[in-house]
Amino acid sequence: MLAPEDSHSQFFNKEDSFIENSGDAAVILLPVAAGTTTLLLKDKQGAWQFTKSFLLNLAVTGAGKVLINKQRPLEGGDYAFPSGHTSVAFQSASFFHRRYGFKYSIPAYVLAGFTAYSRYNAARHDGWDILGGAIVGIGSTYIFTTPREDRKMELTFSSGEDAYMLGFRYTF
Repeated sequence: MLAPEDSHSQFFNKEDSFIENSGDAAVILLPVAAGTTTLLLKDKQGAWQFTKSFLLNLAVTGAGKVLINKQRPLEGGDYAFPSGHTSVAFQSASFFHRRYGFKYSIPAYVLAGFTAYSRYNAARHDGWDILGGAIVGIGSTYIFTTPREDRKMELTFSSGEDAYMLGFRYTF
């Protein structure tokens, strides 16, 4: 956390570079997109899983920052490890991956990677802070999130002594 007398905001500072401000935008866009996706798909279970993993991510990231209290590379400052921007971005991207499949997560991983790069580029974090944030974010997703199952198709296989049976069922 920043001290009250510190006027430097962590989001959208006019003195910050375009890359840093874009990374700040992505860290807001990613969880909003994940939450909105669960609502649009009427995926109540996914919404609850996202909420739990998001809250766990925030708790672990916040606790890590306070307990470790690592200095930031640029202009000092405290609470660098793990990177909160990176943990939120990767938690959201890995939620898309785990819940809906890899191909749906590709744009989210690109934005998460860009967010991590923006924090490094602005010298707000070093590589360890970013790696720690990514691990916390992805880890919190894998604790609570399960793949979404479309039960429309089912493929079965069974075998006996001299017989094999392959079954396919599609439910409309």
